[in-house]
Amino acid sequence: KALSSVQKTMTAKGLTLIVFDCYRPARAVADMGQWTREAGPPDPQWYPTVRRGDLIAKGYVGGLSSHSRGSTVDLAIAEPGKKGTTHPACGAPDGDTLDFGTGFDCFDPMSETSHRPLSAKAAANRKMLLAAMHAAGFRNYAREWWHFTLAKEPFPKQRFDFPVTAP
Repeated sequence: KALSSVQKTMTAKGLTLIVFDCYRPARAVADMGQWTREAGPPDPQWYPTVRRGDLIAKGYVGGLSSHSRGSTVDLAIAEPGKKGTTHPACGAPDGDTLDFGTGFDCFDPMSETSHRPLSAKAAANRKMLLAAMHAAGFRNYAREWWHFTLAKEPFPKQRFDFPVTAP
């Protein structure tokens, strides 16, 4: 319901939400944790300045993820029917979204919600997303402009592990 209210706000502005990630089974989180322990150098697309083995310690990957509680979502805003901004230097090639200064899942200080310097357009888009999500009862994870959790989570201490399968 809370996310639906944000979508209604965006629709009134001629925009739409793009959801990248929502519920994540605890087993997937454990697999991601294991992947980080395999270590490795920085990756120019996803984590250009951080070694893979440091992703959990630096807060870019959760050892226990709020996504497994079913009340966290990773998202951005897009203008329907318009090609957006692609950020090939860092993060997912999210070419359909507005400019947020980095792509989704860019594990770098540039992705911090209040990071500066940012272009005026990217800063305004981050501010718009933050305001809309806060108005609907979400709080932002300050290290990732795209990551929001319901402030009043229904299951704040629970982690779910049911698999998600295609029909």
